[in-house]
Amino acid sequence: MLTRRHLFALAAISLLIAGVGCSGRDTTDLEEARATIDPVVFDDAFSADVYNQPFFETNYVAVQIDSVYAYEGFAPDGARSLKFNVAPQGSALGLYTGGVFTSSGIRDLADFNALTFYARANLPISLDLAGFGNDNTGNSQYEAGRNAIPLTTEWTFVIIPIPAPSKLIAERGLFTYAEGLDALYPEGYNIWIDQIQYAKLGNIETPRPLMPSGNKQYFVGSTASLSGTRTIFTVDGAFIQVNHSPNYFDFISSDPAVAIAENGEIKIIGAGATTITATEEGVEATGRVVITAYEPPATPAATPTVPAANVISMFSGAYVNVPVDKWNTQWGGSTAQVQDYTVQGNDTKMYSGLNFVGIEFLNPMINASAMTHFHMDVFAPAGTNFKIKLVSFPNSLPGSIESQDLVLDGTTVPAFAAGSWSSLEIPLENFVLPEGWDWSHIGQLVLSTTNASLVLLDNIYWHK
Repeated sequence: MLTRRHLFALAAISLLIAGVGCSGRDTTDLEEARATIDPVVFDDAFSADVYNQPFFETNYVAVQIDSVYAYEGFAPDGARSLKFNVAPQGSALGLYTGGVFTSSGIRDLADFNALTFYARANLPISLDLAGFGNDNTGNSQYEAGRNAIPLTTEWTFVIIPIPAPSKLIAERGLFTYAEGLDALYPEGYNIWIDQIQYAKLGNIETPRPLMPSGNKQYFVGSTASLSGTRTIFTVDGAFIQVNHSPNYFDFISSDPAVAIAENGEIKIIGAGATTITATEEGVEATGRVVITAYEPPATPAATPTVPAANVISMFSGAYVNVPVDKWNTQWGGSTAQVQDYTVQGNDTKMYSGLNFVGIEFLNPMINASAMTHFHMDVFAPAGTNFKIKLVSFPNSLPGSIESQDLVLDGTTVPAFAAGSWSSLEIPLENFVLPEGWDWSHIGQLVLSTTNASLVLLDNIYWHK
């Protein structure tokens, strides 16, 4: 009986024989060389070039080759599967199992339209994520995956359609997996996955690419980030949604003098307004984004003059800055995006799509007990209000406590006004604080607004 591996070997021999007989062929007729075309990731064993890379701070021993359960048989037959362990609550291994299977060299996956595999669990669960396109380098371009995949104790055939196969001509991220402990099963559980491979299926139909519609504002010279792209496929009459990187889309700008699409990004090159639409493998995506682009301020914010000995600086070119863990905590409901932006050679933080955003500095926290003021320079091209909230993590309490929002507008002191730099020099006594507040353990800063969705920030510091 011929196995799949025998068939792959026969196909390779046939290609070799065909190649030997073509020595007199005009090389100008040859197609451009392609990367390795190999659909197999795992089938009783990892493919020779494939290895597992657990994500940072996950259960790094979670994945093992299992000789008990396999889709096609059991240990006496030589069949094997992959066993993914999700550790019990409180385990030192962690409550999160996740990582990627990557290849040592690039693969060309353009001939396939789906990633497929068989999966089961010892309890009925919903697998958080399975997908592809993540090579664990931090520079992945084509991440894609399905969320909340239902699994039972029986083997299930899972299909993850590829949004735009023509994009995957040099891919190393072959399989992504992620599963957090299900609260229903605090004792933990196991998942088995087998026969992970790419395929060309005939039952994947009518892809419907989608992008969120909206209105966004950016400064000239920045890059627009369009998140939330996805494609819905019909597979055997059922809908399957694949969430994926915007890079699977080809974007179109209605006014290239304002913004252009380049290498999967939208680059803002001139003031004005443009509408961004997209296609995926020639299919028009539902949704459109209207971008309004503004010229940046002609000059940077004024350089601070407070002596460095009296300052705790979070972000300023005038001082040595303390560590900030996250300039965007990406809390649920927040639409804010942050990127570095330069004004006349001076570094700033640009927030676009701002409704609210958390800035976190827990390692270490800031001890502002000797400080008297909080300072921040803000530039917004439009908007009437800007709000600041402080978050303290007192040792005497199990969690955090928050100040009330300090609302600044054109009538307050200090004043916030659009169209010029607002120098927000705020006495700490202006913040309304809850009982138990501890100035020595400040760990978060929350910024929000109702209508100033595009801002530049500079010179963020505490001083006395």
